[in-house]
Amino acid sequence: VQLQASGGGLVQAGGSLRLSCAASGRTFSGYRMGWFRQAPGKEREFVAHIWWSSGMIHYAVSVKGRFAISRDNTKNAVYLQMNSLNPEDTAVYYCAAGYLTYDFWGQGTLVTVSS
Repeated sequence: VQLQASGGGLVQAGGSLRLSCAASGRTFSGYRMGWFRQAPGKEREFVAHIWWSSGMIHYAVSVKGRFAISRDNTKNAVYLQMNSLNPEDTAVYYCAAGYLTYDFWGQGTLVTVSS
């Protein structure tokens, strides 16, 4: 199983970025696909997840209303649209997949938000 995250970069506060996670190696039907992030000196935290089959979504309070997670079944990909970014969103963002637990992780993509 491979999860390849991409789309990170440097953006000014108030700007937007769209992260992508390309999934391969198995069918993810019935799995949760999640986005997590880890800021410098902090623990990894949950950002959002989407259930592959039902499309049910859950967001962390800190990103609700600003970020949007989505999936494309035809491309086996999950996306994270990030709007109204602020410096506190600076982190390495990871995509992950699993059912009860997240068993598979991608390598991460760095998002830096300048003030």
